[in-house]
Amino acid sequence: MARKKGREISGWLVVDKPAGVTSTAVVGKVRWAFDAKKAGHAGTLDPAATGVLAVALGEATKTVPYIADALKCYRFTVRLGAATNTDDAEGEVIQTSDLRPTDAEIAAALPAFTGDIRQVPPQFSAVKVDGQRAYALARAGEEMDLAARDLWVESLDLLARPDADTLELEMVCGKGGYVRAIARDLGAALGCLGHVVSLRRVWSGPFDAEDGISLEALEQMARTPELDARLLPLEVGLADLSELKATAEGAARIKNGNPGMVLAADVAFGDEAWASYQGQPIAVGIYKSGELHPSRVFNL
Repeated sequence: MARKKGREISGWLVVDKPAGVTSTAVVGKVRWAFDAKKAGHAGTLDPAATGVLAVALGEATKTVPYIADALKCYRFTVRLGAATNTDDAEGEVIQTSDLRPTDAEIAAALPAFTGDIRQVPPQFSAVKVDGQRAYALARAGEEMDLAARDLWVESLDLLARPDADTLELEMVCGKGGYVRAIARDLGAALGCLGHVVSLRRVWSGPFDAEDGISLEALEQMARTPELDARLLPLEVGLADLSELKATAEGAARIKNGNPGMVLAADVAFGDEAWASYQGQPIAVGIYKSGELHPSRVFNL
């Protein structure tokens, strides 16, 4: 098998994704701009959505799960009075309602969508059904009975109501949430129907949209030292884990995939943590009795 071409470069780039482009296309553009050998992202955004798309290069791809599992914040606009087959403005209107709830009724409905909830993904989603993507089956006209999924919603707040038909909301949630499903289910709970008309991911774990680079700037800075300087270090993706400093002998063992000695720290037995040596991250693993048992080793 031919080896992938490109530079061995590692780190994170925060992209402020524009509407109208897929997350996969953004990753491809980032990989090209850095001439990177390997790239991936930490959480898909719908093509119509904007905001934080955290792209990992090289060894940083091994930290993607920690960003994917982190809390994320979305600001979105819901249009009341109509349901669509995609649960957003891209789809066809399938049902309408003249009913409009009061602000008090909306405020009373929101708490039911916080905490541990279960939601059914949209028919047009990337969920797999018998090996096929749900959106492909939906485009072919097939209706699916998709299973409900667990979701942690930290908060769901009404920011504004510009008019009777429009709600502006902010949600902080965990992994796997579908904002379109929240809009659909909130509209159903209020008896007026609803769908998303705009969606922006404001932050994802340690990454903020305000720090993101636009695709235009990415193209202008491609293959330059200035773009390399925008790259954040790999360990930014490990912000939710404790750091353990390895001894010289421990670092050598950990780098070879074996348990290695780390210096004492405020980490409990069995906790997941990451080890560093001479300022460089070397592995993620489980802390046990003064040693880190590595599960992911970084080759930096």
